[in-house]
Amino acid sequence: MTAEHGDPTESRALSGKAEHARWLLLGAVALAVILADQLSKELVLHHLAAGESRALLGPLMLSHIENSGIAFGLFAGATTVVAVVTVAIIGWLLWVFSSTSLRRPLVTVAFALVVGGAVSNLIDRVRVGQVTDFISFPHWPTFNLADTCVCVGSALLLAFFIARELRERAGQQP
Repeated sequence: MTAEHGDPTESRALSGKAEHARWLLLGAVALAVILADQLSKELVLHHLAAGESRALLGPLMLSHIENSGIAFGLFAGATTVVAVVTVAIIGWLLWVFSSTSLRRPLVTVAFALVVGGAVSNLIDRVRVGQVTDFISFPHWPTFNLADTCVCVGSALLLAFFIARELRERAGQQP
């Protein structure tokens, strides 16, 4: 579908009001992710000792783990480097968000999930030098709500950008 036919992902500039609404949605969802993640971590800190685990549902466990690294414990102890790289990635994500032609609300939510999750884990790194992880499954590293949001948001963005590329290659407007 072309821009003349009202495709919601057209590349023309949004009106100021629509662009403002888009940024408000990004901010609201990112803030909700940050608040939910920080609250969940506080609950874990107050109800489980470091290293303690509790069965929750089936294979799902709550396990209080402190992680000074990133995914899978990589770069443990490199908190400053990880924090600086995280800030750069957040900045890059916001730049991509501002310049993308994908204008669907779900794309905005996907960006917000990634940004909110990254900011929430950054808050932990800056505040206490490590991240509290607590969601645990057998044979998988322990993670937190922010990590989940980063993964889900990233998967959605990847799917949107791949779909757009495939449409473009097929000769259709994005």
